[in-house]
Amino acid sequence: MLFHQLPLLLKFHFRQNWLASIIWMISIVGMTVLVAGSFNGLFGSEAERNTMAQTLENPVMVAMVGPVYGIDNYTTGAMMANQMLLFTAIVLCLMSIFMMIKLTRKQEEEGKYELIRSLPVGRLASLSSAGILVAFVNLLIGVVTTVSLIILNVEGMDVTGSLMYGVILTISGWMFAAITAVITQLTETSRAALGLSITVLLVAYLIRAIGDVSSEIVSLFSPLGLILRAEVYVENYWWPVFVAMMMTLILSLLAFYLHNRRDLGSSLLPARLGRKEASKLLLSPFGLLLRLQRVAIVAWLVAMFVLGASYGSVLGDLESFFADNDMLQQMLGEHPDYTLTEQFMTMLMVIIAIFATIPMVLLFLKIRAEEKKERNDHLLTTGISRYQLMSYYLTISLLVGVISLVIAIYGLWVAGAAVMDDPIPFTNFLKAGMSYLPAMLIILALANLLFAFLPKWTSFIWGYLVFSFFTVYLGGMLDIPNWLASLSSFHYIPQIPVEEFTWIPLIVLLIISIVVLVISQIGYRNRDEIG
Repeated sequence: MLFHQLPLLLKFHFRQNWLASIIWMISIVGMTVLVAGSFNGLFGSEAERNTMAQTLENPVMVAMVGPVYGIDNYTTGAMMANQMLLFTAIVLCLMSIFMMIKLTRKQEEEGKYELIRSLPVGRLASLSSAGILVAFVNLLIGVVTTVSLIILNVEGMDVTGSLMYGVILTISGWMFAAITAVITQLTETSRAALGLSITVLLVAYLIRAIGDVSSEIVSLFSPLGLILRAEVYVENYWWPVFVAMMMTLILSLLAFYLHNRRDLGSSLLPARLGRKEASKLLLSPFGLLLRLQRVAIVAWLVAMFVLGASYGSVLGDLESFFADNDMLQQMLGEHPDYTLTEQFMTMLMVIIAIFATIPMVLLFLKIRAEEKKERNDHLLTTGISRYQLMSYYLTISLLVGVISLVIAIYGLWVAGAAVMDDPIPFTNFLKAGMSYLPAMLIILALANLLFAFLPKWTSFIWGYLVFSFFTVYLGGMLDIPNWLASLSSFHYIPQIPVEEFTWIPLIVLLIISIVVLVISQIGYRNRDEIG
């Protein structure tokens, strides 16, 4: 039987992934509810919403977040869907990609699927189990999001629109889970499957961006462009949902067909032959680690440029937009000697710095992932020390963090110069952004410290990073106590140009980082290898 022992295998996969699923759900639903509630306070009047609608009609903004619907009566719900639906759907698409690859191709690559198949398990049971689990998590997130938005009871967010919002999120995750299921049959490794799946997502985003600006027909060829045609909280069309469900069904059947055809451990696309001789860079441990992470590095650098450019594209309209918005002015603070654009630039810089910290920490924590798979032992047996191994990961993560920050600042400046009558010099952006490097280094040093002494708790560094984001982003609006805000390393960086630049806090943070990194090196050298 093709599906023999499916319920037992589904239970097994659920026990392995229940915690990660809950974290995804809390993060996505929490972000959605938080933004929906803040929109009601930030854009309470019709004039404020109309001003935002005019800002979003900018072609650059349309390419970034999608077309503006319901502009004649731009409600909070329409604004929420316009600014948040696409990016939240992308997050669910990423979640579905990660989960599907982990439950299919990665298990097959690591030999776990071979053990499962040695038992009386149906040939299609494993793929079915993975698909059902990912579909259930997406459905649960969609249902909880819908219920949360209904309970929030924000003006302009009716029950029908909230239901449609949740349905769109769910179907977006389903579509890319099905796409990834097909891709895992074509590729030989989980790394290749991840790279190709992310590429499909990026291409879908670019096609949608081009179509939304130039031709709606073109946008319909993208799954992301299709879901936006539902016009959530405005018209609430159901036809895009039905089309998306048909696409999901067809792709799912194709994935099962391909899975049933291929042999265990093989792929339907021929693997690309490698070089006969390795490059000189690949012969070194540092070059090997850099080669293994090059796809993630390139993807993050592109994403950081897009992030910076997206913020820079709205700099030309800020003065008129902020002039009558008391809530946003409260977030910025009171600095009458500087323009609102200059004050907003200080907030942009800290947000960009925090986002640049993500790839830096993510790349360093690869050392923990390799340790759990016992792959670090292979490098350590070649004669390199633990000091060197940790230093290699630290160097790569630090370089990527610095380059990510510079690229994002450059994107911010390029887009800002294109829309501003009096552009801010690039050196001003660079000075304001690079001053956050010591604060970023503190985060990286803490990640090193956790890995050295509490390796099983290294993921807690993300909680500290999220805490830093909310203290700097919402601190002014929520009147967060100074003692609480001071727990974040970003709190001590002078906000250029509003505040006078001083070296003292930067030097202190730099010294603390170096001390923590040295302690981390000693701790990793002396602890046992923990899988």
